[in-house]
Amino acid sequence: MSFNNLDTLYRQVIMDHYKNPRNKGALADESLTIDMNNPTCGDRIQIHLQVNNGIVEDAKFEGEGCSISLSSASMMTQAIKGKPVEEALKMSKIFSNMMLGEETDQEDIDLGDIEALQGVSKFPARIKCATLAWKAMEKGVDENSR
Repeated sequence: MSFNNLDTLYRQVIMDHYKNPRNKGALADESLTIDMNNPTCGDRIQIHLQVNNGIVEDAKFEGEGCSISLSSASMMTQAIKGKPVEEALKMSKIFSNMMLGEETDQEDIDLGDIEALQGVSKFPARIKCATLAWKAMEKGVDENSR
């Protein structure tokens, strides 16, 4: 597949998650809720996590922002749901490295649709948009483990 076709496919995946977000909404009161924003561009995200026995049993998000920010939240919640916390954090590390244009050691972790955001690394001003939900998840998991 040529670079232009791949770039078009990736844009379509991002726009699909933006227009048809997965896991949008809130969880029950006993869930962990993390609010974060990107003051540079105004993106605001709220991640809701249900973590039990070291497993992310459910994940949802709410917020306002650009297509990159909201599609990344959609992809992240879809990817971490049902995963051990350690795996969710490893995915976050891989994603952060990908956004920084660094080599990623994916081992046996399949990023799926998340790879569509790889092109964001070429636009430094948009990296914070893409990583906002992931940073919120990391913060929530850290707070939950205390």
